[in-house]
Amino acid sequence: MQRGVYFDAWFPRQHCYHPSLPPRRLRMVDDLVDFRATVLVWASMGGGSLSLPYLEQEAFGPVDARSRFYGFVNDSEFIAACHQQSIKVLGIVFEAQGWEFPVELSEEEDAVLALNELRGAGKRGWMGLREFSSNRYPKLWKPVEHYFPQGLVNSEGEPVVDLIEECVVRDIHQQPCHAHWVECPDREHQCYYMDRNNPVWREYLKAVIRIQIDAGVDGIQLDEAELPMGAFQYGACFCKDCMKGFRAYLEEHPPAVLAGVDLSTFHYGDWLLGQGYDFKDGRESTPLFGQYYAFQCRSIKKYFGELADYARAYARSTGREIIVSGNFFNLEPMYLALADDVDLVITEMRNTTYRQPEWYRYVAAFAGDKDVVVVENPYGGVIPELIGLLAEGKGHDLFRLSLFEAAALGANMSVPYGSWMGSVIEDSFYAPHQLATGIQAFLADHEQLFTRRTVNDVAVVFSVESTRELVGKADTSDNTTNARDESVVVPYRVVTSTLASSAVPFDVVIWADGVTAPDRASAEALARYSTVILPDVYALTDAQASAIEGYVAGGGTVVVTDRTAGKLPENVLTADHAVLDELLPHGRQVEIPVPVAANIQLLADGSYALHLLNYDYDPVADAVRAVPDVPVRIRLPKVKERATLVASDGSRTALAVRRDAGVHAVTLDTLGVYSIVVFHDGDL
Repeated sequence: MQRGVYFDAWFPRQHCYHPSLPPRRLRMVDDLVDFRATVLVWASMGGGSLSLPYLEQEAFGPVDARSRFYGFVNDSEFIAACHQQSIKVLGIVFEAQGWEFPVELSEEEDAVLALNELRGAGKRGWMGLREFSSNRYPKLWKPVEHYFPQGLVNSEGEPVVDLIEECVVRDIHQQPCHAHWVECPDREHQCYYMDRNNPVWREYLKAVIRIQIDAGVDGIQLDEAELPMGAFQYGACFCKDCMKGFRAYLEEHPPAVLAGVDLSTFHYGDWLLGQGYDFKDGRESTPLFGQYYAFQCRSIKKYFGELADYARAYARSTGREIIVSGNFFNLEPMYLALADDVDLVITEMRNTTYRQPEWYRYVAAFAGDKDVVVVENPYGGVIPELIGLLAEGKGHDLFRLSLFEAAALGANMSVPYGSWMGSVIEDSFYAPHQLATGIQAFLADHEQLFTRRTVNDVAVVFSVESTRELVGKADTSDNTTNARDESVVVPYRVVTSTLASSAVPFDVVIWADGVTAPDRASAEALARYSTVILPDVYALTDAQASAIEGYVAGGGTVVVTDRTAGKLPENVLTADHAVLDELLPHGRQVEIPVPVAANIQLLADGSYALHLLNYDYDPVADAVRAVPDVPVRIRLPKVKERATLVASDGSRTALAVRRDAGVHAVTLDTLGVYSIVVFHDGDL
């Protein structure tokens, strides 16, 4: 697995300003080597959302002698230094962000005296995409024609002289939308929400990608990969290109409600306003929302793929191969169709908590055979509290758990290195260096004990068509709060939480709807599980129904909860979504008297690694309670002669193995924060 670092490197005790990241220093590479880092995410050259000349300055700009004194380098030099340590650097493309900043200039407008943080010097003005596209500062920036010799022309054949006016997301009243989550409320700057459905914006983003690749990045990370669907929270998008695209979609899939309507001139926004809808309140029940959602899913797949293909092709034209990734946020179903276009899955989890094993099992299912790097989210979670504890020398076990949890459950939780704390808190997240290096050293030194393959007996189906609406209702707040409505019961979440909190190892199987993402359900994919749980799965495609039928015919057990589909075999079992014994008709694969999370991974040599996470944190002692003499019983596919306990401090203890009717039993002398019990035959 990758060992990622969330490498914004923003300053402590200051706003985490987008889109430009602070200058890099050579000493940072030493820290990354200590972290045993393999890849840096959100790592380099975000300034393209301000202008292309600014981006070139980040990449190749001169560094003065005073800065050199302390090892400051430009981004291309920093990337080269990382390459010397075999560390991959991803260029960050802030796809949804179009920036305007207050600026103070010399009277001749040939020098920037202050930008963003003003100091009362010189001539006031604005600097950003609008000024770049209108060639407002010829003494400071190359003209737009340097990058686009034929100029920029929109979908109606008109020349573009204002990128923001042309490419911004618009609500139903045609008002431009802002990316509020990155605007600092005590600053004058403005970030407009841009729309990748606009071909002009795609051409601009391709120029950003070219500059980043020329600077030597190992890969391109497309942030805000779902745009403009993220603008749903603001009642958007109804710009001209979204409306053109939706018209074409409706002509291809005409709905009965529009029978007799001239679709060639149909405007979805005007049509909704005429019926009293604003696309904000009760959005999911708005007429044609399902069709609009499907259209936008198809669009993000098409245009994300276009940029991914372009990045790879441009790199190859320079004799290089790169990786492509994207920020898939909380891995909602809208991102499923994009997974085929990336080499590395990156997720900025919606809610960062102290315990979320069930979410990580979903992440592992989403990523499949691809590496996944997770970063924390400052909104709607525990990160501000954790940073406060760490600042007081506390919370070390909580931080250890956050990284070990991901590794144990099939993902990688990145080390924060000046990572984002939102637009309000004036600080960034740096973990204590020795704490982080200790965790990373364990993960690197034991990487042979981490794989994506499991031998878990139970699978839980996440049905996109059945579950998407409930998840949308539960997670309805905008992304500056990320609140969850706990009154909305999502049976899938209840089932996976019930299993995870009871030390039941399980896999998640994601069934797409076949419209917004390919439906790849098969009986073969289910065959190895003794039990498959369908929580509130009331909608099935033909392929999914066939998969269940074939699985049951092969001797598998299906357990259903809540609403069910009419295409099920007769011999399925029914369970309450919160009653563990009903969910597990064949009993528990792992029996342990401690409330841990468990996952069983199949190692390359055929051994089995039982990963155990102990969440029993005592806030008074500021430590996870170590549990002595812990008996463990586990069903495994094959008999193993030996067992070894590998603790998170690196110690190893040989365990006596007792076998009874296919069950392996061992006793752990002590169960600390994180332990791996390896069942093997030869030497470990």
